[in-house]
Amino acid sequence: MTHVEQEPAPPAPHAPSAIADPAPLGLAAFALTTFLLSVKNAAWTDGTDAWLGYALAYGGIVQILAGMWEFRNRNVFGATAFSSYGGFWLGLGLYVVLIAGEATPAQEANDLGWILLAFAIFNTYMMLWATQVNQAVLAVFVALEATEIILFIGNFATSETTVKIGGYLGVLTAVCAWYASAAGIINGMTGRTLLGVGKPLRHRLVSGTETH
Repeated sequence: MTHVEQEPAPPAPHAPSAIADPAPLGLAAFALTTFLLSVKNAAWTDGTDAWLGYALAYGGIVQILAGMWEFRNRNVFGATAFSSYGGFWLGLGLYVVLIAGEATPAQEANDLGWILLAFAIFNTYMMLWATQVNQAVLAVFVALEATEIILFIGNFATSETTVKIGGYLGVLTAVCAWYASAAGIINGMTGRTLLGVGKPLRHRLVSGTETH
């Protein structure tokens, strides 16, 4: 009796993601909350802590949700970035609500200095890995790195001028994040690049222009 080998079945086609890209939402939440706190740091506002509620809701909860959806998309960079900065905004908001009122201005500045230093350390390696995402996202992390460094220096030194400079850089960070968010929305909706985000830097390395 002749044995006929059956050919292996072709692999099943890759199913598209069951959810929409959460990155534009996460970037928008980060941008708006960063903008509100930064204009306060820059002393452009005459109001109270308008950023606080948005730190808890939009920059905090909504950004963490975006991070969880990035886990669903198997995007470890986006999941780590959005979840961590969502936690940053929630933590900062809770610090202001629960602790800052009992601290002296010098103690609060010292606390904020250490918080910002810790996140600057985290942001440093995220900035390095952002080179493998695209240039728009890299710009967000570069501007954020400068913002956090200037702000922790300003808080440790209790220098209003330095904190103001950090506020200006924070506004720039927010603009970069809004641009990346807008690009993700319109490019995803149209299926073509209407707002450029640039290629990952690894493309330049692979092309041979920077290889040895």
